[in-house]
Amino acid sequence: MVLVKAEMAGKVLEVCVAEGDAVGEDQDLVIIESMKMQIPVGSPEEGTVKKVFVAPEQFLNEGDPIVELG
Repeated sequence: MVLVKAEMAGKVLEVCVAEGDAVGEDQDLVIIESMKMQIPVGSPEEGTVKKVFVAPEQFLNEGDPIVELG
């Protein structure tokens, strides 16, 4: 299990995956807006999305969970 966490505070603009999706390494999981920049959060490895913890327009703090990969 890999828990992908927010590396910085920001607002979720887009969730690019759903639970059950297969993802490749570096595939975009979510897009976060921080300091007026759009920042993609990529998958650290190949896997399957087990849980999505965020939704569009949600505000994240640094360290908040985004996606669990299995």
